Amino acid sequence: MGKLKTLYAAMDQKYNETADYYGFHCKSCKDNCCLTRFYHHTVLEYFYILYGYNTLESDRRIKVKNMALEVCRKTDEADKRGAAIRIMCPLNFDGLCILYDYRPMICRLHGIPHELQKADHSVVYSPGCESFTQQAESKKYYKFDRTPFYIKMAELENELRHVAGINQKLKMTVAQMLIEGL
Repeated sequence: MGKLKTLYAAMDQKYNETADYYGFHCKSCKDNCCLTRFYHHTVLEYFYILYGYNTLESDRRIKVKNMALEVCRKTDEADKRGAAIRIMCPLNFDGLCILYDYRPMICRLHGIPHELQKADHSVVYSPGCESFTQQAESKKYYKFDRTPFYIKMAELENELRHVAGINQKLKMTVAQMLIEGL
């Protein structure tokens, strides 16, 4: 967990540096990323979310778990109908993440333009979110390479999986992490 905290601190620092360059600061927007169904793939982040969840008071944990159950139920219903759904993350209370310090990598990095170097050394560029585009589209691109963060996360994940003997793949939303086990 200590290594993950160090990696998250580096992500946050680079994200903040980049966001400051653009003058982009996330504040409640209609394109709220907490409404997006992000899948998370690391056991390490799964354990970290649960660690943070267990720091909450009992009544808050019950409320979060009930919200997570509702998110999963509505998402499953939408999936059965083949309908898209945007539903608030069960950790979002009054527009803020109650486990902000424990949030996964994608929650930390989403919103600003970035690049990712592929194994063949080609580079994939991705734009920022809609709110970013509206706020900072006139600014020249500032290099934000996610590659080192992904590599380090993969190393930490592999280390944990090796030590714990975990082989199964993971693909879960935060809501699923809060109600389902591995």
